[in-house]
Amino acid sequence: MATKVNLVVDQGADFTTTITLTNDDGSTFDLTDYSAASQIRKHYTSSNATNMSITLNGNSGIVTMTMNNSVTATMSSGRYVYDLELTDAANVVSRIVEGTVTVTPQVTSS
Repeated sequence: MATKVNLVVDQGADFTTTITLTNDDGSTFDLTDYSAASQIRKHYTSSNATNMSITLNGNSGIVTMTMNNSVTATMSSGRYVYDLELTDAANVVSRIVEGTVTVTPQVTSS
């Protein structure tokens, strides 16, 4: 079962968040042979998605999720859903994190 984590993204600003994964015994989860993907959608069945860039930091268990300001600027303010999935070397996919994303409206534009 995925952990629930809700995110807030400021429209038109750079977004970064990190997640540290651990094993059941508290040791660091080794991400060496994994890949990851994460998407944001207006609702679960929406055909339009915004991809988050994912960086996996090997044996540190740290996953970094990012979107630059040009990506967040294209998102309308409001509530969305997202998840983060890991794929191991055997091509087994696991959903690690899921939740809502609240995009707050931008006031200042360049």
